[in-house]
Amino acid sequence: MSAVELRGFGWRHAGRKGWAVRGVDLRIEAGERVLLLGPSGAGKSTLLAALAGLLPEDSGTQEGTIEIDGLDPRKARERVGVVFQDPETQLVMARCGDDVAFGLENRGVPGAEIWPRVDEALRRVGFPYHRGRPTAALSGGEQQRLALAGALALRPGLLLLDEPTANLDPAGATLIRQAVRDALDADTTLILVEHRVAEALPLVDRVVVLEAGGGVRADGPPDAVFAAHGDALADAGVWVPGRAVPPRRAAAPAGEPLITAGRLGLPPRLAPTDLRVRAGEALAVLGPNGAGKSTLALLLGGLLRPGTGTVTAGADLAGPDAGTPPHRWRAPALARRIGSVFQDPEHQFVTNTVFDELALGPRRTGQPEAAVRSTVDGLLERLRLARLAGANPYTLSGGEARRLSVATALATAPRLLICDEPTFGQDRRTWLELVDLLAELRDAGHGVVAVTHDPDFVAALADRTVTLTRPGTGDRP
Repeated sequence: MSAVELRGFGWRHAGRKGWAVRGVDLRIEAGERVLLLGPSGAGKSTLLAALAGLLPEDSGTQEGTIEIDGLDPRKARERVGVVFQDPETQLVMARCGDDVAFGLENRGVPGAEIWPRVDEALRRVGFPYHRGRPTAALSGGEQQRLALAGALALRPGLLLLDEPTANLDPAGATLIRQAVRDALDADTTLILVEHRVAEALPLVDRVVVLEAGGGVRADGPPDAVFAAHGDALADAGVWVPGRAVPPRRAAAPAGEPLITAGRLGLPPRLAPTDLRVRAGEALAVLGPNGAGKSTLALLLGGLLRPGTGTVTAGADLAGPDAGTPPHRWRAPALARRIGSVFQDPEHQFVTNTVFDELALGPRRTGQPEAAVRSTVDGLLERLRLARLAGANPYTLSGGEARRLSVATALATAPRLLICDEPTFGQDRRTWLELVDLLAELRDAGHGVVAVTHDPDFVAALADRTVTLTRPGTGDRP
């Protein structure tokens, strides 16, 4: 059991002018189950990192105090289990079973207890593979399940979860929520950050809403908080249950094919798949974790060489490279024609500031500096990143990093945009901005492919869907 207390707590990352989180006064009793909400950039992930003891004193400036059972979190790490937005950063071993066992071994758990606890944790999160499965072979969603298993195996007094279902298919997300509900002892404290608010509410008995400018905006039982503050919270960007999002239907019928996949595959990650993406169309790629959706996105984007089948670009997309598959195009030509947004935003950041990250693509394609600045300033404003123009991309919150990764692909206005989980980590307000931007791109005659587990996104934007299945479980479309 672990109690949490914050008194005037704030944190500013080194090298940043603005505070990531500030003015938080909060007490959470042992055994409470708290859903932590707030607009993107309000400091939710920073607060969880502080509670996990993962903010070294020399990495920023702290205000106020933060304690777990009266201890500085850096001295209470053995009481805490944590799963952050990017599970890949928490995987340290080559085999799945060894990764779950790693924390137990570090804490000196007797050897006879380790493997039963590993197997129990893997079973609780619905992990579909044996202990010896290579961690490098897991999809993003499967990595999340493994990271959660590693946290649950420690039987922590305080469990911190930062969007644990963000990259999971609906069935996998349900398994994770069931695992969290079933695995917690009565006196285990839970602090959960989750944008899927309606689905998360059965797990919690209290909602705390952080204010973007600092402090706590609302605190209390879920029904009371949403009844008293629902409209204002929705306007501020919080995903309040029951607030529908408007659809963005295509302004005109789809045009000619931009890219066609014929029996495209990469064994064993992706079985042979047929699909076609047209100009002026938004295509959503759906399917369970492990079906190869991210692999398909990389193949369509010319970033992987096909193992089987072909990728053929239409004449309008290929230009002088007609007849040459995209993976053989020169890098500048590929960047101008096809934009790719990876599942992990940090995998595509290469500069030291948000502004330079956005300017890189337009500069490489030879745009005048005045046009580059105009493009960058417009994207910064639209995606609420203007205040972060000088920040290092690696210090952004998960939601901010996702918006930056999408913006870098949009900066060159590619004829085909391929996004892997484009709405991950977004509050309601920035989610709507992203959907509007993608709809505008589509309505201007560009093609959009989105790998997604977000049903609201599919309902709002997708003109057509393609559903993949795991290799060996059935034919592909």
